[in-house]
Amino acid sequence: MKYVLDVHCHSISSGHAYSTITENINYAKDKLELLAITDHAPKMPGSCSKIHFLNFGVLPRKVDNLEIIYGVELNIIGENGELDLPQNIIDRLDIKIASLHPPCFAPVDDREYITNTIINVMKNKDINIIGHLGDPRYPIDIEKLVRVSKDTKTLIEINNASLSSTNTRCGGESIIENILKECKQQNVEVILNSDAHYHTQIGDFSNIFPLLKKTNFPDELIVNTSVEKFKSYL
Repeated sequence: MKYVLDVHCHSISSGHAYSTITENINYAKDKLELLAITDHAPKMPGSCSKIHFLNFGVLPRKVDNLEIIYGVELNIIGENGELDLPQNIIDRLDIKIASLHPPCFAPVDDREYITNTIINVMKNKDINIIGHLGDPRYPIDIEKLVRVSKDTKTLIEINNASLSSTNTRCGGESIIENILKECKQQNVEVILNSDAHYHTQIGDFSNIFPLLKKTNFPDELIVNTSVEKFKSYL
């Protein structure tokens, strides 16, 4: 099966990524039909300021056959679903991912608390994707989150970087496997993302493939197969 899009990619503006937007585009244009640049919002140490997200109009929307959209990986900063960009900026962006990161939301060994925090974010109509669920530092009620994902049409991300042995989120493979099983059970679509922090990682979902095979996860529940299917979530 061919996957035609990757919508969680970082540039040097995120502070701990190492490729420019131009390098990302040039690498992706021969691999994908759609790429999203989603740098970290300001609460992530070393990331860009708010003004970064106000000038995307100067950037290309099409290079060869590659469509490019621009957005953000927002940091969840409060249990009521608070995020780290003001609404007037969020409104200008093509795509909004929201994620938990330890520098911005301290890990708590409380499954109900973390689950309810994520649900509050999912209820935000502006949020398209919940990033890298399966981080073992943030315990979750998988069945409940998958149900809310379906109800709110908020995509759950299956994150390739989370399954890397060098990632700080490593150790969550069984959690991600159970997320896939529950999504299959409830007939809920997911999105595969690289979470690329260097351009050669764009479109790489190789760490995810063994779990897709192990769970016999259906391709029709993966939105990366179609740009049109993905855009229905925006």
